[in-house]
Amino acid sequence: MYKPLRLKSFVYIILPLLLLAGRPAAAQQVDSIYFHLYTDSLKKGVHNYINVDGKLSNGRWMPMTHKDIQFTATAGRWDGNSLILDSAFKGEKVDVKAVLKADPKIWREVTIYLKTVDTAERLPTVDEILKGGQGPARQPRRGRRG
Repeated sequence: MYKPLRLKSFVYIILPLLLLAGRPAAAQQVDSIYFHLYTDSLKKGVHNYINVDGKLSNGRWMPMTHKDIQFTATAGRWDGNSLILDSAFKGEKVDVKAVLKADPKIWREVTIYLKTVDTAERLPTVDEILKGGQGPARQPRRGRRG
């Protein structure tokens, strides 16, 4: 037989705790979205990652992916969050628009220019590395100041 005290403690203490534990946490709403670009220009023929973050109603930030955002652009094609521009593209800029799928009233648009100066950095060959290369001369320990 059940003792009345155990039944009361179950009904008044344990049952409400179990019910509260089963409730999902209140989901935070995305109030606004922002572009946080890793670079100031796009490059042709590579994946240009377009970083969009959502600001939540509690003030925290959440990264957004192509699952959360509908991306469009005036040029190129999309692979997830990455914009890929054809190497034959002749424009100087691309307009990118991000729309929150859960609430299309929340959107941002940005103009991103293409990289115009190609800085082809020459890396040392394996032989140059093994031979010590033509790097800057090192100062001897005794004569060094600092």
